[in-house]
Amino acid sequence: MSDEEKNSAAPAGATRAPADYFTGVAWVKPLVPANDPTDCVVGEVTFEPDARNNWHTHPNGQVLVATGGTGYYQEKGKPAQLLHPGEAVSIAPNVVHWHGATAYSRFTHIAINPAASKGVVVWLERVTETEYQAAHA
Repeated sequence: MSDEEKNSAAPAGATRAPADYFTGVAWVKPLVPANDPTDCVVGEVTFEPDARNNWHTHPNGQVLVATGGTGYYQEKGKPAQLLHPGEAVSIAPNVVHWHGATAYSRFTHIAINPAASKGVVVWLERVTETEYQAAHA
């Protein structure tokens, strides 16, 4: 276990997000699992400071609801948005984007993915350090 992992406490019921799709330490807690009658997958994601996910898309869109800390949401080709608790982002289907924590704050959001039986996420390349630093500008 790295020092970074030792210094970050996993939220109750959460597991470490896959390193193939996340930079830094992030935790995922399923709230509504796949195959639910609503056909909607809902999860809570907590990013440690500096953590973020790769660029990705959702075939049926996604709604993010910020619940703790401060974080970023960025669509490809647009400036990053700073998110605070209580703010939400509605992401249209197939929009390339990433989200994650700021350099100084843990960030937690609820991710709502509709029509999950038709696909949930298409992972793309990592957000580069240059792209991430530009979010701070």
